[in-house]
Amino acid sequence: MGDFIISFANWIWGTPMLLLLMGGGMILLIHSGFVPFRKIGHAISLFKGKYDDDLAPGQITSFQALSSAIAATVGLGNISGVAIAISMGGPGAIFWMWVSAFVGMATKFYSCSLAIMFRGKDSAGVVQGGPMYVIEEGMGKKWKFLSIIFSLAGIVGLLAIFQANQLSAVFRAVILEPSGISSSETTRWIIGISMMILVATVILGGIQRIASVASKLVPFMVGLYFVTVLIIVAKYVGDVPDMLLKIVTDAFTGEAAAGGVVGAVIVTGARRAAFSNEAGIGTAPMVHGASKNREPIREGLIAMLGPFIDTIVVCTLTALVIMLTGVWQSTEADGVRLTLEAFETALPGIGKYLLMTAVLIFALSTMFTYSYYGHKCFNYLFGAKRADFYNYFYLITIVAGAVASLEVVVSLVDGMYAIMAIPTMISTIYLAPKVRAAYKDYFRRMKNQEL
Repeated sequence: MGDFIISFANWIWGTPMLLLLMGGGMILLIHSGFVPFRKIGHAISLFKGKYDDDLAPGQITSFQALSSAIAATVGLGNISGVAIAISMGGPGAIFWMWVSAFVGMATKFYSCSLAIMFRGKDSAGVVQGGPMYVIEEGMGKKWKFLSIIFSLAGIVGLLAIFQANQLSAVFRAVILEPSGISSSETTRWIIGISMMILVATVILGGIQRIASVASKLVPFMVGLYFVTVLIIVAKYVGDVPDMLLKIVTDAFTGEAAAGGVVGAVIVTGARRAAFSNEAGIGTAPMVHGASKNREPIREGLIAMLGPFIDTIVVCTLTALVIMLTGVWQSTEADGVRLTLEAFETALPGIGKYLLMTAVLIFALSTMFTYSYYGHKCFNYLFGAKRADFYNYFYLITIVAGAVASLEVVVSLVDGMYAIMAIPTMISTIYLAPKVRAAYKDYFRRMKNQEL
């Protein structure tokens, strides 16, 4: 079963998926008139809450929506995903993560604007947003099969198995192994059950509790991680230009990729960027669709900050730490253990504990938000009355993730993300003209101060 999952993920993440996410995103970037570059200042002022409307329909503020989306994306995709990208595709994979991020900003602008523009109602009459509602409300009932495909893949792809796996690996490496406690199967089960109980206390309180916890945790965890990484980068500051140059040159030579094929590096970068910032996958529109906002374009502009913070800033800093310390060339460690080794090399004695604290908060905040995403998919397919059953299924799989192998877990998530991207990108490109028209109208009204 594990071999099949790995083969399926490698097959589906071929050239067609690359064209859909990168090519589709590039079309949206051009179609928008390069909005991510031109309107980032306005997006930042929106993010600060300058135009918040507490009376608008929705359950959470735009700041909480972005915090929840970032809680899901600025997480182990940035710590572990970057390490996996460098292990699989060399430093050049980071360059293609950058390209994916700028393209992803345009994709997020469109998909999250649509999430407000075409909100639907669940079986309990509660206003909901997300690709499944965008497809049904914006494209019509005849396209509902795409909503069903998205929701089915979301129920599996948005389980917290990767976070559970990597959090378990860090805990064993930092706390248990140095103390002489063996990483037996029993130990993994105990860690898994402990995580499950911790996550249950938050997710059983619904989106308001998830958003409240995320909006408090995210600024703290990003701050802690930033300070630690900047200290390490400052220590090796003389080598930073060489490393940045290596990322760019390796992207086109692909020396570190298997067989020296540039295409392999691009695929690795795109896969890890999709896991890191989730642009085009359809997860962020689900949480942004719950935002108290009457203006779809405002929500889209706020949402597009996600890939920038996530991939351009955080992933680059993680990549620099791994490259500056040289651990990517001298160790067989993979995933979060590679990043752990880099932190310990740069800051002996304290580095691993700082990273473990960041990983703990990153992983838990991601687990909280993912439960909401999966809950919405389940709600769409089976109705609001049965949706809470998903939370119990979700909690049980956290234990399974803690004991499974990393390669199988990553491949399962990658495969489901690819299936989710197909309906999301089709609907986003199909409805893009409506976003462009709304964008022109919004800035015309802003100019005339009608807002």
